[in-house]
Amino acid sequence: MMMQPGTYFYHGHYGMQRSAGLYGSLIVDMADGEKEPFHYDAEFNLLLSDWWHKSVHEQEVGLSSNPFRWIGEPQSLLINGRGQYNCSLAAKFSNSSISQCKFEGNEKCAPPVLKVRPNKTYRLRIASTTALASLNLAIEGHKMVVVEADGNHVQPFAVNDLDIYSGESYSVLLKTDQNPYKNYWVSIGVRGRDPKTNQALTLLSYSATPASKLPATQPPVTPRWDDYNHSKAFTKSIYALMGSPQPPKTYNRRIILLNTQNRLNGFVKWAINNVSLVLPSTPYLGSIKFGLNNAFDQKTPPDNYDSSYDIMKPAPNQNTTQGSGVYSITLNTTVDVILQNANALAKDVSEIHPWHLHGHDFWVLGYGEGKFKDGDEKTFNLKNPPLRNTAVIFPFGWTALRFVADNPGVWAFHCHIEPHLHMGMGVIFAQGVHRVGQIPKQALACGLTGNKQN
Repeated sequence: MMMQPGTYFYHGHYGMQRSAGLYGSLIVDMADGEKEPFHYDAEFNLLLSDWWHKSVHEQEVGLSSNPFRWIGEPQSLLINGRGQYNCSLAAKFSNSSISQCKFEGNEKCAPPVLKVRPNKTYRLRIASTTALASLNLAIEGHKMVVVEADGNHVQPFAVNDLDIYSGESYSVLLKTDQNPYKNYWVSIGVRGRDPKTNQALTLLSYSATPASKLPATQPPVTPRWDDYNHSKAFTKSIYALMGSPQPPKTYNRRIILLNTQNRLNGFVKWAINNVSLVLPSTPYLGSIKFGLNNAFDQKTPPDNYDSSYDIMKPAPNQNTTQGSGVYSITLNTTVDVILQNANALAKDVSEIHPWHLHGHDFWVLGYGEGKFKDGDEKTFNLKNPPLRNTAVIFPFGWTALRFVADNPGVWAFHCHIEPHLHMGMGVIFAQGVHRVGQIPKQALACGLTGNKQN
């Protein structure tokens, strides 16, 4: 399978391996003789993540315990694996007693400085592999022009700052047209959650200025964590570049997925259409391929939820069920997915969820407030919707996606917030498994397929 050029990252999915640091950048270059639809002189890669001092095992145990023990907010944000915990580059601008970071530049926690030359255009490839935090990136004194999202070209548009959710990637173009005798802050702060974690900071350092010279100005202030209008304005500015693939005009199947926080025998879970996902010990691909029907729950999860459900408040009965069932999709058909956000257990609480689909890109057809209803499809953008592999649902709102089930296999579709997936926030799509040829032996080493031979 030929991979599309663009900015990606890889990560582990066994337990909460991503939270433990199993991830890295994955850049696919243009083929020889092909060119990007934009010019740049050089590029930087920024892989953003968050970090806890508590081990992943301890986090998993707490999430799976009764009483429930939440992981808390991260102790630091990382840029290319580097971050500061007990000091800040901009300590003098902080109201807290945090100390000033003093670096020689070769320490393992020293920030990766972006060293640039004046009057050039740089491509910044930005990806977020955070376990929890939604982020906002800003570069002091410089606008960014967004040109790529999740490996797909978009209509260029300029921004002062950029919201990025876990699972997303972007490319932006940056012109180094400011005073070359100054350095400038690169700031990354938390969005979507009340931030208890300091900004991650590094420098855009012009060649005429030593990298050790810190700016005399305050770093860019991250927009308020709950300023969702700011997030929506950015998200809704993303359109596919002219000439990009367009979605089919109609769908063969619509699946509406209600996102709720629930309880299961006293344990806190997330559920989709009142099913909290539990992954079986036998990988789906092998068990479906070999007809091992007792390897997972054979009951198909529901395509919709009870229309009387009030998404604006906690349900009278907050209990859920659990299952490992699979949505079986006919190969090469068009599927619409409506992600419907709703309540958490607490009143007036609905969280942002970035949803990521394995094995496919999808068209983001639209967003809406409140409950999705008949007639809302009239607002869908079928002209130039962006192709993405991750899309966010905002609190008490909905997001509409369309994809063609043209990649044989078994694919996870899940919230990219690591503890939310661990607590059941995902579904499984299977299509054309009979078309899958040789399954690597390593993928058959677990559960009931452990003794199977390809």
